[in-house]
Amino acid sequence: MVTPNQKRVAVLALVDEFGVSQRRACLVVGQYRSTQRHCLIRSPQEAGLRERIRALAVKYPRYGYRRVHVMLIRDGFAVNRQRVQRLWRLEGLHVQRPKRRKPKIARVPVVVRGQYPNHVWAIDFQFDETADGRPVKILNVTDEFTREALATNAARRITAAGTMAVLDQIREHRGAPQFLRMDNGPEFIADTLRDWCKEQNIQANYCDPGSPLNERQQNGRIESFNSRLRDELLTREVFDSMWEIRFMLEEHRNNYNHYRPHSALSYLTPVEYATKWRTENSVLV
Repeated sequence: MVTPNQKRVAVLALVDEFGVSQRRACLVVGQYRSTQRHCLIRSPQEAGLRERIRALAVKYPRYGYRRVHVMLIRDGFAVNRQRVQRLWRLEGLHVQRPKRRKPKIARVPVVVRGQYPNHVWAIDFQFDETADGRPVKILNVTDEFTREALATNAARRITAAGTMAVLDQIREHRGAPQFLRMDNGPEFIADTLRDWCKEQNIQANYCDPGSPLNERQQNGRIESFNSRLRDELLTREVFDSMWEIRFMLEEHRNNYNHYRPHSALSYLTPVEYATKWRTENSVLV
């Protein structure tokens, strides 16, 4: 669909390059002459709104207009979603979505899903590297119900004992979960972690072994977090040192928990959602 502004540019080009009259150019392009002569005057408020939309799109290139609308409301702009969508299109902004082939395979039912905070934690590893090519291993821990990122711990190597140490730090200030969901990686099936779960009265909930696809489906909540972390940080940055990657991981985790609206939580942040749930269910907690 060609907008009036785009037609206006085409009319001007015809007049300048071929010397035809404005009347003739408007007829060729399909533009009303009154529209061609109309001068669009933008208010200072709209100019400021569009500038903020562009700034958010640059800062968060993987955010769409819906999430940007929520952030604008938080910034104090009185604007509805339809107007943000219109300005988003006028600015030529869009989010490139990777094309994925969905395999035709029956989904594996998941036995346990988080029903309240600290009901189910999920843990998984991601891998990256520093600028010198040396590998970095990242342990991610999330609360499946609130979607809070509880840890994004980076090191050159993380053993079962290191995984247990991270989980213990979270448990000390948050309490232990009822279930711990994980795949069948060697660090997770080690006796060290199994014994720790028994000591803390945590039920280890392993994904069905044998099929990476089944494991992704059953561990979908943390796989979604991994995807956001990869998309919004890891693929966009080159890390010169372990200090830098740890700093930026913690900065991303703080932004994810406290500022980034989550579509599955009615565009609340994970911390806002957890606070809202605890307030509404204070008698049950």
